[in-house]
Amino acid sequence: MKRFVIGALLGVCLSTYSQTTSKPRVDHAEDLHGWVPLWADGAPGALGKTDADVPAVSVYLPAANPTHTAVVVAPGGGYQHLALDHEGLQVAQWLNAHGVAAIVLRYRLGPAYHHPIEIGDAQRAIRYTRTHAAQWDVQQDHIGMMGFSAGGHLAATAATRFQAGNAASADLVEKFSSRPDFVVLAYPVITMQDAYSHKGSVLNLLGDAPSAALKTEMSADEQVSAQTPPTFVFTTADDAIVPSMNSILFYSALLKNKVPAELHIFRHGAHGLGLAQANLELSGWPDLLYHWMNENGWAH
Repeated sequence: MKRFVIGALLGVCLSTYSQTTSKPRVDHAEDLHGWVPLWADGAPGALGKTDADVPAVSVYLPAANPTHTAVVVAPGGGYQHLALDHEGLQVAQWLNAHGVAAIVLRYRLGPAYHHPIEIGDAQRAIRYTRTHAAQWDVQQDHIGMMGFSAGGHLAATAATRFQAGNAASADLVEKFSSRPDFVVLAYPVITMQDAYSHKGSVLNLLGDAPSAALKTEMSADEQVSAQTPPTFVFTTADDAIVPSMNSILFYSALLKNKVPAELHIFRHGAHGLGLAQANLELSGWPDLLYHWMNENGWAH
């Protein structure tokens, strides 16, 4: 496998995914195959009551969770649609197979919704997971977020624009922090600046004519601090949709702020392949992720 790797490679466990078998199950109070709204009485800023107006999560729990870890999964789609199958369901099943709970996030999208609606949905999902940690056999400090493409931008934004819980809130969920304990970014959108941005994501998230200040505010690489959580990033050098410079910019900012990070840049690979199990060039990236999570106590 040809790849360029920045950061320390810790070794790869290639056999775990094929050898581990656990049947994922969906945990819901009433509808075992539905979505649970993140706000029971309607989401702030909702423009209607259709699925597109109702941010929600679908929770997949493994047969056992010895590391007590959960990951909020944000599928990509340019902030216009959601790739819920190969960047949602399949990822949840992979996480379950490694003893990790998965919370697939259905967040609101443009052009109907713009910032800050999307990050509000992501922060709520992280808080919602912490609220249910004991019920799902998860530790409150073992909650990560994983995002693909535009979902990667959402995860990176959650990692750089988090909030402490509001102890005085009457809403139990709002009492918890929205900071993820780690983030995983797959071929992510990072910058909103013109040189390397994904124009569709900028348009759908920020609208037709975002100010220079807003572009800077929403460029995740320009918001990294020493409090940004540990991060795993993977991309491809010839991604024709989201330039790999997005990942490099974020990784560079992490290094500058001394945040533990690992970046893998594969030579070839189309954008949006999810776990890429059918692609010989990219199929090893989930094993690299597994090893990173395992070394940090977030997988088994």
